[in-house]
Amino acid sequence: MARSRLKLPRPLRRALLGLLALIAVLAGLPLVLTPLYLVVDPVSTPMIERWLRGQRVVRDWRDIDTLSDRLKASVIMSEDGQFCRHWGVDLAALREEIDNYLAGRPARGASTLTMQVARNLFLTTRPWPIRKALEVPLALYIDLVMPKKRILEIYLNIAEWGPDGEFGVAAGAAHAFGGDVAALSWERAALLTVALPNPRLRRPDAPSAGLRRVAGIIEARARRFGERAACVAGPGGLSL
Repeated sequence: MARSRLKLPRPLRRALLGLLALIAVLAGLPLVLTPLYLVVDPVSTPMIERWLRGQRVVRDWRDIDTLSDRLKASVIMSEDGQFCRHWGVDLAALREEIDNYLAGRPARGASTLTMQVARNLFLTTRPWPIRKALEVPLALYIDLVMPKKRILEIYLNIAEWGPDGEFGVAAGAAHAFGGDVAALSWERAALLTVALPNPRLRRPDAPSAGLRRVAGIIEARARRFGERAACVAGPGGLSL
């Protein structure tokens, strides 16, 4: 006797097919857009969200070779000291993060600059439970397709860097100091860098004593180990 097959109602089948099609499109977008972003300057999902809400967005894209080498070194030494050495994911830091999670210890974060680029281009900055799992393959793919210099260039131009919709370091520096980012003192480069986690509260134009202390640590680290940022240097090398 033939077994009867369970048939879903037609509206439900259409909804499921539509959902699967949407998932396929969203999964395929990074595969298509990442190579395109080698030559096209992208916008981030936070920028798009602000546009959709009618909020202010300011971004002045700058070629990486026009940006201060002190800033590049400060950002790399603050956010991802192994940036020039790994393939998009710092496996040692990621393993430590997983061990901390399984042991119930506080998470310290293991996001590389490449993972942050993946998050800002293709995911959400909100604390989404599976976001980190999605960041890893995306970062590996981005690192495979893009040179390090382009990855950092995109990061420096899409990161939220000011309290009122300023995106990218040029807009952040203009808001904080009223100046350009082609040449920065070590102090200003470090202050801009430490504003990154929360530019709405961390103000490089009016730094607290605590922010100055953290900026001093970053400045000392970048002065000492700045050559580790050599993979993003211009034709004449780093000028620190």
